[in-house]
Amino acid sequence: KTARSPALLRHVTEIVSLPDVTAPTLDAALHGGVVSVGNFDGVHRGHASLLGQTKRLADQFGGPTIACLFDPHPIAILRPELAPKRLTSVRERARRMAKLGIDHLVVCQTTNGLMELSAEAFFDALVRDNLKCRGMVEGENFCFGKDRRGDAILLRQLCDREDITFQIAEMESANGEMISSTRIRDLLAAGDVRDASRMMATPHRISGVVVHGDGRGRTIGFPTANLEGIDVVLPAAGVYAGIATVGEDHKRSAVHIGQSPTFGSGTPTKVEVHLLDFDGDLYDQHLTLQFVDRVRGIVRFESADALADQLRKDLQSVQRVLEKHQQNNSS
Repeated sequence: KTARSPALLRHVTEIVSLPDVTAPTLDAALHGGVVSVGNFDGVHRGHASLLGQTKRLADQFGGPTIACLFDPHPIAILRPELAPKRLTSVRERARRMAKLGIDHLVVCQTTNGLMELSAEAFFDALVRDNLKCRGMVEGENFCFGKDRRGDAILLRQLCDREDITFQIAEMESANGEMISSTRIRDLLAAGDVRDASRMMATPHRISGVVVHGDGRGRTIGFPTANLEGIDVVLPAAGVYAGIATVGEDHKRSAVHIGQSPTFGSGTPTKVEVHLLDFDGDLYDQHLTLQFVDRVRGIVRFESADALADQLRKDLQSVQRVLEKHQQNNSS
């Protein structure tokens, strides 16, 4: 027999769309398993702990392991001005969940009708009728249903009524501090991509399409790929060490986020990526970038020559950071 490629053995989390929770339309392959319902933005270490417990219970029952989230986030409909920018796309969440052994990610479409469901009606529609669950795992602060009136106490009662095993997940912390998507956003807002990555157990990633910029970087010897179409949280303005992925190629990169004060141009959300050891045309290509560490903040220089001198120093700093990062990951 021929050995199967490791790529073929890699676990894949299937994304399943559920436009109407009240319509029992999910396939039988999703029945009889264990589910955890949440937002799972970032799929951080706290989520990983909860989903790991979900998988262990599902393995006991011999059924599928299921995560369920709402898209868009309900607050984006109820109070759009308060809606935080997401850390990860739904597809990225599924990619990270695959490493945790999650079989299905059910994406419930958030509608006004869904948000009007009482806690009991939501439970009956999703957990009992659609998923026909044998188990549920949630955090102790879990709330659900209209106006978030349902809590873990009510959920346990509803699970007992339907003979569904219910477990409360232990909360994960880092250095005594609770891990949360909000905390990770705060770290990114401060430019602390390294600690944010520790909480997520993976580097923060952004993706976008390479577009034409003002071309000024090329004129001073540092051509950059300008990214647009980024729909997740950006770290604070500054210069970062990162790894860019284009197709199957991974390139060490220096990343500039924010305005270019030396030339009085750009926006606070401008993203420019200089790929080390690369010479080619990236226009209109999709580029994914993972952040490793911050090198410095944004500074205004007196001349283009002074900026070019600093950029040469930045590249040396970026190379040192990435070499250390590679050593740590290979040890």
